[in-house]
Amino acid sequence: MRVVSHSCDSWYWLIGIVLLWIIGGSREKSFAFLLAFGLGFLALFVLALKFLIRRPRPEGEWGQIYRVTDPHSFPSGHAARAMTVAMLSSFTSAVPVWLVIVLWVWALLVGYSRVALRLHYFSDVIVGWLIGLLAGMLIPLLTGIFARLFPEIYSWFLR
Repeated sequence: MRVVSHSCDSWYWLIGIVLLWIIGGSREKSFAFLLAFGLGFLALFVLALKFLIRRPRPEGEWGQIYRVTDPHSFPSGHAARAMTVAMLSSFTSAVPVWLVIVLWVWALLVGYSRVALRLHYFSDVIVGWLIGLLAGMLIPLLTGIFARLFPEIYSWFLR
């Protein structure tokens, strides 16, 4: 469960997005931009909710890095991020179908691991998943708006 839980840490996804952008073709670069843009907005939204609601994490021993750097439990940013990645992967040809299925199972396991490791309450994860589903639907629309408003910046990312 610890490996699954850590697999959704932000810095791993940042490294993965950068690598996808560096080695990928135009389709992969477009998907990397979508992920970076979307996960950036998602992080800000979840962080704002956490500091607004300020629900303390469950008592537990494991995950001190989370307990120190982010003592707030609601909503689960890991569950939201995992579900957003699964949703976004479902709408692109840059991700093969078998990997989309793996990402959906992984998103569910990430949420489960956060509860099993006593880093979140079940309701934190449910709301995180719902936020991730909504984000996965809205991010392509927001990315399209960004591309129309700032075509030079968007096209630079696709080079």
